[in-house]
Amino acid sequence: MSRTVRTRPEASGQALSEAYDTALLDLDGVVYAGGNAIAHAVESLAAARDGGMHLAYVTNNALRTPDTVAGHLTELGIPTAASDVITSAQAVARLIGEQVPAGARVLVIGGEGLRVALRERGLEPVDSADDDPAAVAQGYGGPDLPWSRFAEASYAVARGVPWFASNTDLTIPSGRGIAPGNGAAVEVVRIATGAEPQVAGKPLPPMHRETVLRTGARRPLVVGDRLDTDIEGAFNGGVDSLLVLTGVTDGAQLLAAPPRHRPTYVDTDLRGMLTGQPEVERAGRGFRCGGWTAAAGGEELELSGDGEPVDALRALCAAAWTAAGESGCELDGGKALARLGL
Repeated sequence: MSRTVRTRPEASGQALSEAYDTALLDLDGVVYAGGNAIAHAVESLAAARDGGMHLAYVTNNALRTPDTVAGHLTELGIPTAASDVITSAQAVARLIGEQVPAGARVLVIGGEGLRVALRERGLEPVDSADDDPAAVAQGYGGPDLPWSRFAEASYAVARGVPWFASNTDLTIPSGRGIAPGNGAAVEVVRIATGAEPQVAGKPLPPMHRETVLRTGARRPLVVGDRLDTDIEGAFNGGVDSLLVLTGVTDGAQLLAAPPRHRPTYVDTDLRGMLTGQPEVERAGRGFRCGGWTAAAGGEELELSGDGEPVDALRALCAAAWTAAGESGCELDGGKALARLGL
């Protein structure tokens, strides 16, 4: 399927919470960080919900159950039901359930979220490669997951048991910084066996399918902070996306993004859901947004004007993405971004 290559963030005359029926929100780096709500998240989500937008929370973290996630969000002041939470554990459990017999045993390398999701699909979690599993399911099991669990997975996979991973995010944010994620654990088993797992989580289609099935969204907006999971997942699903700058993606990564990592909209935080999005217009050899104009020079991106920093970033995106076309922009945006503090 051919796609139009995005060369600038889009405009919206309506508030995004009115233009879309469902927000598919990532959690870490979007709603909370280190367990605490990100600034403006609670009130922004309340306003969107009160305006009629359905809020769903979509996470690649397979450790916690939907009940646990919903409870945490509710404690933060964001009333949430377990049915509003979609996890990569649920997506991988459905993927496994479509390929093994009903009631089959599945070797679990992960936490309670994965076990609950498998039971929901009528599958039986087991702990040993000697339990005759029909599949191996690997998901994030927390920082204290014993090394012996990776060995157990390796024994089964080496015998030819089909291997499934909830997701392959190499890192996960924590209250103390960036820690190894499930993707790092998957690499351990891959190195030991030479095998490749089937993967369910963002940015791959099984996660998007799981989300749409559970929410019934007709016009969803993916809201995330990561280009390689949230934004690429929206691209793969053929839906629009909003990148917020409260998580892992910085200005340089955004400007260098290839087409599959370019969001529909860019905003500072979740307040962007409650407003329209400004036009990024052609201006001579460059692009203008708000009080800023950006252009591609010989070796670097040029920026002039003043106003809201996020408007400057939108203009810079247009200049960078237009210059790059179907690849990633290699022009130096360091000076422009330093001026914005990004």
